[in-house]
Amino acid sequence: MIVAKQKPIEEIIETLKGYNKILILGCNECVTVCEAGGKKEVAVLASALRMYFMNQGQEVKIEEATLERQCDHEYLEEIRKTVDQYDAVLSLACGVGVQFLAEKYMHTPILPGVDTCFMGVTEERGVWSERCQGCGQCILAWTAGICPVSRCAKRLLNGPCGGSSKGKCEINKEVPCAWQIIIDRLNELGRMEDYERLIPIKDWSTERAGGPRKVVREDVRS
Repeated sequence: MIVAKQKPIEEIIETLKGYNKILILGCNECVTVCEAGGKKEVAVLASALRMYFMNQGQEVKIEEATLERQCDHEYLEEIRKTVDQYDAVLSLACGVGVQFLAEKYMHTPILPGVDTCFMGVTEERGVWSERCQGCGQCILAWTAGICPVSRCAKRLLNGPCGGSSKGKCEINKEVPCAWQIIIDRLNELGRMEDYERLIPIKDWSTERAGGPRKVVREDVRS
């Protein structure tokens, strides 16, 4: 899932200056799972902002809504009849949702309420960690399902660097060496021959280096 964290309240307040009627718009997908932008977070943030503006003696109307997703046209259509009533929309979706909302409603300021961090997993309640950078050329078949692009600090494709020590990365003694994890899992799977396979130089054009990316499935296009 896409992992995000809510922006500091001070930063949010700064972006809302000058707006008197604001819609806080949540998303029921990834940001709900990582507890950054779902219905509950919308309600808590709305309450905090109402209290702040009241204490400042400012008459600012804060309303709330949560869509199933903010990255699909059909769900964004749900606010078409009301979006023009607001001076601004504070979106608690990931950066994808914020941008898609802004493209959809060109005449309404769309402001981000969260910082989008990475694609990752839920390790435990309140703890999320990165697993994928969406590089567009997956090599997990040869690395025992462990991604060196996202989990190795140097994104090395053919074994650990010289800085790896006792299974830990040189950037931090608390960070496991991605290649140590890969080797341990290959050994567990009885597939150490995969470690001898040379992964060719990566074509980084499939990543962000090639500019904004698009996937087109002709078999599902209407």
